[in-house]
Amino acid sequence: MAGLVEAIAIRRKMYFEFEGAPYHCLDVDVSTPTARGGQTLVRLKMRNLLTRAVFDKTFKAGDKFKEPDLDVVAASYLYGDGDGCHFMDQATFETLTLPPDMLGDDRLLLSDNLVVQVQRFNGRPIGIQLPPVVELRVTATEPGVRGDTASGGVTKPATLETGLEIRVPLFIKEGEAVKVHTETREFAGRA
Repeated sequence: MAGLVEAIAIRRKMYFEFEGAPYHCLDVDVSTPTARGGQTLVRLKMRNLLTRAVFDKTFKAGDKFKEPDLDVVAASYLYGDGDGCHFMDQATFETLTLPPDMLGDDRLLLSDNLVVQVQRFNGRPIGIQLPPVVELRVTATEPGVRGDTASGGVTKPATLETGLEIRVPLFIKEGEAVKVHTETREFAGRA
């Protein structure tokens, strides 16, 4: 049986089960009372891993949550089509298909053979965890103009092979591979 976790013990990036659904904690705010006899409250910003909805909810410090039946498997991205994105489980070589609405904008960070962590709740795929940085090729960007760097830190828009648009430094050219932070969707360097 899964253990129980008190609300006061929940930290950022932890997983817990609430009302029969798995949640991911995005932020925690603990407010301790100033008056005697007041209760410590824990405000959680949390994401429902099934619906992807994000909301804030306040709990008493002693409220208990079950640890969710989550498991994570390594899988490589194969391709995307009308049915969704298809991944191959690295251990069993089974194909896992996740619908496009489950991935949202994360599908713009997927490139061929990228290994991700597929999260499963009660054996059913519910989402993916991307690596911190992915490499993608620039397909369209304007050439940098000499003299545009007077203010320093000047960037230009670039479209990547997946359709994702980011800002890159002036020296990046079409056809170059760049690294992109998966959390912030920002340029992280040349590949």
